Amino acid sequence: MGILERIKEIEDEMARTQKNKATNYHLGTLKAKLAKLRNEQLVEQSSSGGGGEGFDVARLGDARVALIGFPSVGKSTLLGTLTSTAS
Repeated sequence: MGILERIKEIEDEMARTQKNKATNYHLGTLKAKLAKLRNEQLVEQSSSGGGGEGFDVARLGDARVALIGFPSVGKSTLLGTLTSTAS
């Protein structure tokens, strides 16, 4: 059984399982298995590629950036400095 089939089986089981206190642990373990399988799939895909051509991403439109950190560490100062604006 391949990775894709196992992922599909876990997703189907998650869809069938009701969400309540009694099933939280079971759903958590299914999510962990699913994350592990998806990670294996990504590793398998990245290692199977070999010397192909790259690709370019055009810089168009707006971007969305999130700055996450503790209070009073300079997130606003950094954003203001990078964008040459004052808050």
